[in-house]
Amino acid sequence: MSRPSRRSRGTVTVQDVARAAGVSAMTVSRVVNGGANVRETTRVAVLAAIEKLNYSPNSAARSLAAGEATQIGLLYSNPSAAYLSQFLIGALAAARKAGCHLVLESCEGERADEQAEATRQFVSTSVEGVILPPPLSEAAPVRAELEAAGIPWVSVAMGLPPARSLNVRIDDFAAASAMTQHLLDLGHRKIGFIRGNPNQTSSAERYRGFVAACENAGLDIKSMAVEQGYFTFRSGIVATERLLDRDDPPTAIFASNDDMAAAAVGVAHRRGLHVPQDLSIVGFDDTSLATTIWPELTTVRQPIAAMAESALNLLLARLRERRGAGGGKLEEQVLDHEMILRESSGPPPGAAPAPGKTAAKAAKRR
Repeated sequence: MSRPSRRSRGTVTVQDVARAAGVSAMTVSRVVNGGANVRETTRVAVLAAIEKLNYSPNSAARSLAAGEATQIGLLYSNPSAAYLSQFLIGALAAARKAGCHLVLESCEGERADEQAEATRQFVSTSVEGVILPPPLSEAAPVRAELEAAGIPWVSVAMGLPPARSLNVRIDDFAAASAMTQHLLDLGHRKIGFIRGNPNQTSSAERYRGFVAACENAGLDIKSMAVEQGYFTFRSGIVATERLLDRDDPPTAIFASNDDMAAAAVGVAHRRGLHVPQDLSIVGFDDTSLATTIWPELTTVRQPIAAMAESALNLLLARLRERRGAGGGKLEEQVLDHEMILRESSGPPPGAAPAPGKTAAKAAKRR
C-alpha cells in the first residue's frame, strides 16, 4: 500500500507554505487570493512552494482571505486559576468560531526585563495579534515590545487604555458600588474591604466604587476596615485574618475577587463563625469557585468568557482595518455586569435589612 501524500493526510498548512517560501502566512494568503502589494519574486516563490507541497487552502486560509488571522496569541499570567479557565474557554470558542488558531503562552516573570523577554520570544512565533488578559494588560514592558514589533494587541479589564488601543472591560466602579449598596441595604455599617492587586486599574476602580457607596450612605470611609490583597487565595487569608483581628471587626467583608472571598469564607469557618449569620462575605467575578464553596458566594458576575470573545473579535477587526478591509473603528467595549445574590450575604447579627430594599433584588438570586 502506498504511503498517503501530505495533502491527503491534511497536514499541509498555510504556515508550511510560508516557511518553505520564506515569507509570512499573510503573504501566502495574499498570493492565494490574488492580493496586491506582493513582489513578483515573492509571488513566484510562494506559488512554487504551493506546487511543491501540493497545498490546497483550508478553512483557516479561507478565513484569512475573508480578513481574519490564522495566528492570534494569548499571553497570560493570572493568579486566579478560576478566572483564567473561564477566559480561555471564551477565547478558544471565539477562535474556533472565527476559524483562526489561538497560540497560548504564559509570562510568569514580574520584572520588566523578564516580561519584555517573554514578549519578544512570543512575537517570534509569528503571531499576528495578541490578547492581554489581566494583569499583563497593564504591563508596560509587554505593550512596549508589541508596539516595537508592530503587533496589534487588545487589553482586557484595563481601566485607562492608551489612545487608539483596544480594550474590553466592565464598569468596575459601578459594579463595586452596587455590591457595597447591597451590603448597606442589608443593614451593614461595618464593612471590611479587601483590595485587589495595586498594579491593576480594576483594583482601584473597585475600591473607588466601595468608597463612593459608603460616602453616599453618610459613612466615614476612614472608619472602614480596609486591607490589601493581591487577587490570590493566600492574600485573601492574610487580609481576612487582619480584618477579624481588629478590636471592632466588620460584620461584612467585600473581597475584590472570588478567590479572596473564598479565602475569607475559609477563615470564617476556621474561627467558628457562621456565614452569613455572623459574617457576610461577598466577592467579584462569579467564577466557578463562587458555586463550589459553601455557602455559595454573593458576587458580581463579570462576563469573563464573553470578554475574551469580544477581545478576539476586536483584534480581528483591527487586523482587517490594517489590511484595508474596513471595520476596526471600535476601540473599547464595556460589557454589562450583574449582581448575583446567593447564600453568603445576609443582615448583620441582631439587625434587619431596611424595609423594601432587598426584596426588589431577590429576583436576581441564583
